[in-house]
Amino acid sequence: MGALTTHILDTAHGRPAAAVQIDLYAEQGAEWALLRSVQTNADGRCDAPLLQGADLQPGRYRLVFQIGAYFRALGLTLPQPPFLDQIPLEFGVADAQQHYHVPLLVSPWSYSTYRGS
Repeated sequence: MGALTTHILDTAHGRPAAAVQIDLYAEQGAEWALLRSVQTNADGRCDAPLLQGADLQPGRYRLVFQIGAYFRALGLTLPQPPFLDQIPLEFGVADAQQHYHVPLLVSPWSYSTYRGS
């Protein structure tokens, strides 16, 4: 059974990023349809897969991580506008029977991602 999961690591503080809002969209024609909004738990993960089973279909998806709000909530003084505020990651799902793990490693000044396991 296929699934879509994510995990956020705060590389500036060396810990999982808790209470980050994540918005998941699916491409539908020329538009992006919001599928759900979730928050990360204390481990920087979502309590359940973002999509799994029949809900995960081949196609293009977008995750938008509300990372500026996360760093502001930690008490960091960020410039206005912050260098990173909302981080959109667009990716494709070719085989909906596979597990697509999309981790985010982030600081107020940089981020990276990859297809994890």
